[in-house]
Amino acid sequence: MADKKKDAKKSEGPIKKHTTSNRQKNYESGKAKNRFCPKCGPGVMLADHKDRLYCGKCHYMEKK
Repeated sequence: MADKKKDAKKSEGPIKKHTTSNRQKNYESGKAKNRFCPKCGPGVMLADHKDRLYCGKCHYMEKK
């Protein structure tokens, strides 16, 4: 029975390619306006609120 399950997984079909998001395009071209999180590193941008900068991943916060 285990052999039948392995065969079923092999016949899934071609892998779909994802399109690049606008955020990723801006980052690659150097137009990114937000700062990166100092704890998480490059790739995680800080959200820009009225009175603070905030990281949604690690909850880092800087007051303006």
